[in-house]
Amino acid sequence: MPLERHALGAGIAPGKRCEYLRLHSAVWPQVEQTLTDNGFTNYTIFNLGDTLFAYYEYVGADHAASLARIADDPTTQEWWTHTDPCQVSIDDTPSTWSKLDDVWHLP
Repeated sequence: MPLERHALGAGIAPGKRCEYLRLHSAVWPQVEQTLTDNGFTNYTIFNLGDTLFAYYEYVGADHAASLARIADDPTTQEWWTHTDPCQVSIDDTPSTWSKLDDVWHLP
């Protein structure tokens, strides 16, 4: 299966930066395992001020189905009750995390 690269951007809610960084200093092992089990690798979240940039690589047959399985995981749902209040959209999309366009890649 070919490797897919994905990048996303989001903002940090006012006053929630320390909380967001604290949560991600110890991501729950089951959340990490669910991502791994669904073909997510090399997942990294970067921070600059109140802006977040996420990058991950996906190896699997159906990205949308993998995202749905992750969203159905009860532990991940609980994790999101802690992280979601820390995040805000950076554009007009209904999703907190906005897809970033691939502009250039050095193979």
